[in-house]
Amino acid sequence: MRAFVVTAPGEGAVQEVADPVAGAGQVVVDVHRAGVCGTDAEFWAGHMAYLRSGHARYPVRLGHEWCGTVSATGRGVGESWLGRRVTGDTMIGCGACRRCRSGQHNVCADRFEIGIRGGFPGALADQLAVPVTALLPLPAEVDDAAGAMVEPGGNALRAARAAALPGGGRALVLGTGTIGLLTAGFIRAGGSDVHLLGNSAAGLEFARSLGFAGAWTHADLPALAWDAVIDATNAAALPALALDLAEPGGRVVYIGVAGQPSRIDTRTMVLKDITAVGILAGSQGLAGAVARYAGGDVDPRPLVAATVSLDRVGDVLAGGRPGAAGAGPKVHVDPRS
Repeated sequence: MRAFVVTAPGEGAVQEVADPVAGAGQVVVDVHRAGVCGTDAEFWAGHMAYLRSGHARYPVRLGHEWCGTVSATGRGVGESWLGRRVTGDTMIGCGACRRCRSGQHNVCADRFEIGIRGGFPGALADQLAVPVTALLPLPAEVDDAAGAMVEPGGNALRAARAAALPGGGRALVLGTGTIGLLTAGFIRAGGSDVHLLGNSAAGLEFARSLGFAGAWTHADLPALAWDAVIDATNAAALPALALDLAEPGGRVVYIGVAGQPSRIDTRTMVLKDITAVGILAGSQGLAGAVARYAGGDVDPRPLVAATVSLDRVGDVLAGGRPGAAGAGPKVHVDPRS
């Protein structure tokens, strides 16, 4: 089959690789749609932290936001999965440790991350092998474009839940990328007032087009009480800004990861009685994201600017914008095109 393989920083191409085989407890999925994420771009640039820690190495086959149809099952997997439209969890825990047994497999020390960690091949390919335990069925109401947005949606839903907004509360989301916009969407769907802070005129205008009237630069940010501030950026300075902006007794949620150390002053946290929460992965929010998409509470599809073929992945990873792309922050890949 065909897969996009990154062989070194700034180097990669579509290659012919061995077809995946469904091992015991696994299925093979024919990939219909896969998203290109900021993490993928970090691998392309050579900046991804796992490359330094040894949790990942080149060559790497990217792609952890995906949906498709089950085309083969391995030993121990019911044939009822065949032909079903699915998406799945990125985080594959060992299943035996204390963290996995408590439902926190996303922080298992020995976890694989599909398309990211431990050499587990990703979904920027014709097919993907994945444990059946990681699968989530997709209802008809969630099409392929939305199905490949479940993984970022799970992250965003967890961030929105972690904000724990009081009735009539107000949140500020830092960042107008995919995670920031989805987080704001889930907060709005929950009935709270939500604003966004960005530094791109185009990104702020797109946020306003989605109905977020409160989309600001730092210079024009109004002096409002922010019960929760969610940092969905990769800017090293913004975790501290989030803490400064949060209302005393409020919450700060960190879901963005900077490429260099970001520092906060814990004295500020203590003296303001702030609760800070970190979010790694969408695992515990995936089912909720599917349900919210299916029910129409949040529609992720306007965030998809374009859908391209596998042959165009390198251009996208390098920051290229497909011709006739919309204003959204996300690019999808259809390996069948």
